[in-house]
Amino acid sequence: MKTILQRAGLAALSIAMLLVSISAGTAADVTFEMKNSHPNAVEVELYSQDRDHVWPGNNQVYLLDDGETKQIPLSCDQGEKICYGAWISGDKETYWGTGPDNAETCTDCCYTCTGGNTEEIDLSE
Repeated sequence: MKTILQRAGLAALSIAMLLVSISAGTAADVTFEMKNSHPNAVEVELYSQDRDHVWPGNNQVYLLDDGETKQIPLSCDQGEKICYGAWISGDKETYWGTGPDNAETCTDCCYTCTGGNTEEIDLSE
C-alpha cells in the first residue's frame, strides 16, 4: 500500500514540475492603459527589455491625441519586462518613460508581463 502512495506522490510531483516548466515559457496578454493629459498629441512605443521586440513595431507608433485614453493590448512572454517610451509628436526632446528608441532610463515606466492591465499611465506636462 505504501509503495502505491509513494508512486502516486512521485507522479503528482512530476506532473507539477512539468506544468511549472511549461508555464515558464508561455505567452501572456497584457493591456497598457495610456492617458494623454498633455495638450499635444503623443506617440508611444512599448519595448521589451528581455528580447529585441518593440510594439507596435515596423516603424509604427501608437498615437494618442490630446485628452485621449487608449488601451493597448499586446501579447508578450510570461515574466517579460516591458517599458513604455512616449514623446510629443514631432518633438522627441519632450518624452516620458524610456523615450524614443528606448534610449533613456526610467524608474517607474516598466511592467512585468503577467496578464491583465497596467494601472492608468498618465502622460502629462
